[in-house]
Amino acid sequence: MTTALQEHLPGLETVRCIIQPQAGTARQQTIQERFEQFHALNPWVLADLERLTADCLDSKFRRVSLGMLFELIRYSYGRATLGSDDFALNNDYRSRYARLLIEQHPEWAPYFEVRALRTD
Repeated sequence: MTTALQEHLPGLETVRCIIQPQAGTARQQTIQERFEQFHALNPWVLADLERLTADCLDSKFRRVSLGMLFELIRYSYGRATLGSDDFALNNDYRSRYARLLIEQHPEWAPYFEVRALRTD
């Protein structure tokens, strides 16, 4: 399977100019702000997480780990993502995706462990 490298995606420089802080900007973006931008640019990630979670629950998993799901996406798909991070799928976003999955599928709440968020 051919993997698209992030550096070679058409229009990437335009996207980077939009989402990366300008020089001299006093405030760094919070994890939540970075997550929202990443999610808007990469809606396929949530769709894949939903599909993988449903597969786990159909297979009678008692718990589902976002860490495991992230690694499955990284390993199985090798798809490029758009964003300002060097990592294609930043681990900082796992807790946000867990909350988003529970928000959209409340019946899945017992299968995810969600801790309080620290201040960004």
